[in-house]
Amino acid sequence: MIHSIALTTQKRDQMLDITRDVQHLLDKEKISDGVCIVYSPHTTAGICINENADPDVVRDVLMRLDEVFPWEHPKYRHAEGNTASHLKAITTGTSQTILVQNGKLVLGTWQGIYFCEFDGPRNRTCLIRIAADA
Repeated sequence: MIHSIALTTQKRDQMLDITRDVQHLLDKEKISDGVCIVYSPHTTAGICINENADPDVVRDVLMRLDEVFPWEHPKYRHAEGNTASHLKAITTGTSQTILVQNGKLVLGTWQGIYFCEFDGPRNRTCLIRIAADA
């Protein structure tokens, strides 16, 4: 079964910690061991796993992505004007696979799962597939 999480972003570039939402879906599934795939079906948003203890990490990541992929560039040709958001989404990737053990996401002490918005604010969907070990 594929689950979805509805998200509303408030900024053009934003990282939303969705770890609790994903764990909540896992709790409802009552799966002890397996894998969880978190997927963004959007070309201007991504999924990443990174530190969720210090909010400055998110600020620093978004700042650096903006420096590497500025919103405006004289050589961008994409008619919609959001080339930077596509490049940022390519960089973060569209999905992450997380191991599940004893009903819990196997994440490091400081890790969290982030939905990465690069073309907001928007209403978005994040898809989750949880599969039990055979």
